Amino acid sequence: MRQLLIMILATVAAALVAACSKPAPIESVESLVANPERLKELRVQCKADHAKVGDAQCNAVAEATRQRFFGSGGSKHTPPASPPATFSPAAASAPAAPSIAPPSPKD
Repeated sequence: MRQLLIMILATVAAALVAACSKPAPIESVESLVANPERLKELRVQCKADHAKVGDAQCNAVAEATRQRFFGSGGSKHTPPASPPATFSPAAASAPAAPSIAPPSPKD
């Protein structure tokens, strides 16, 4: 009888440990990039208590923040095929003369 009770308690303890060790589902980087309000909430939570929120979620928050700041990484600027007509390579490489204003007269 005592062994049966020990077995039951061990099973219950194992079930509790297994339930506690399951990681909470994290929000994906893509969903956070698409939802800036939720991203802001999670950034505050990660800053306040990183251990409670968890490394995986805070890493996803950091990556989503990076993607929102830097964008997709592709260049949005497409340079023209040829430089403008007013462009002069000699003028571009010549150093500009310093602009020195004459001293103002003192009264």
